[in-house]
Amino acid sequence: MTTVSQNAQAAYEAWHERLDVDVESDAPWHRLVKQHLEAGRDLSGRRVLEIGCGRGGFACWLASRTDGPAEVVAADFAESAVTKGEAFARSRGLDKIKWEVHDIQAIAHPDASFDTVVSCETVEHVPDPRGAIQELARVLRPGGRLFLTTPNYVSTLGLYRGYMRLTGRRYTEEGQPINNFMLLPRVRSWVARTGLRVVSVDAIGHYLPWPGRPPIEMPALNNPRPIMRWLGLHSLVVGEKR
Repeated sequence: MTTVSQNAQAAYEAWHERLDVDVESDAPWHRLVKQHLEAGRDLSGRRVLEIGCGRGGFACWLASRTDGPAEVVAADFAESAVTKGEAFARSRGLDKIKWEVHDIQAIAHPDASFDTVVSCETVEHVPDPRGAIQELARVLRPGGRLFLTTPNYVSTLGLYRGYMRLTGRRYTEEGQPINNFMLLPRVRSWVARTGLRVVSVDAIGHYLPWPGRPPIEMPALNNPRPIMRWLGLHSLVVGEKR
């Protein structure tokens, strides 16, 4: 598999160093996963992997559920992120989380190790997104479910990203060094090609790019959901292992 370069690794370490723990874990992608998780099926007594856990806010949310997992393995490529997450979990008395450093493109766990796998906004930031998704499916147990979120550039921000490229400017997501152009239909196809059964596709987030200021969100465009989900920036694919 393609590995992340040393320069990119250093950039990710520095990126996490300057950011705080996402204590509320209320980013749009986290809200999507929370909406689709079923406690009895995906969490209660389960062994859960969150890879690309960042600074650990969502892993801590998972571990703090009264109907939560038996164990959460929280992994990230950046040691600085894992260190912050582990310290935060310790301050909250959360002892069901095992903190690890892994490359999502080569997860150091055997096949069929986890009942539930969560990956939020990560595969778009590695050289081989499709290979990373294959790894997520590999470590999932039969009957388990994968919750995968990525940006979806079948959207106004996708058009804006194309415009920037035509005008010779580089598009980045918060300054991250690798920013693959992700499309929800393609990500859905990649999940299906791993052999997982796609059980749900969802997306929210419609924005109007505006020069000189952050994009303006237009929440009214989230509905009707069956149609507009294909155009939302924040997308989720849920796949089940047969």
